[in-house]
Amino acid sequence: MKTYICIVCGFVYDEATGRPEDGIAPGTRWADVPESWACPDCGVAKADFEAVEI
Repeated sequence: MKTYICIVCGFVYDEATGRPEDGIAPGTRWADVPESWACPDCGVAKADFEAVEI
């Protein structure tokens, strides 16, 4: 499982926890997150996230 961070606001998406409040189940890989999903904090597109190691 990997972690991705929004390069604009710093919001963190963790594949292990997903984003249930947006309908993204825990364990959902980044590649399977819909392209239409946007950062819940600042609204930028999925393309504005980078993989990080925490």
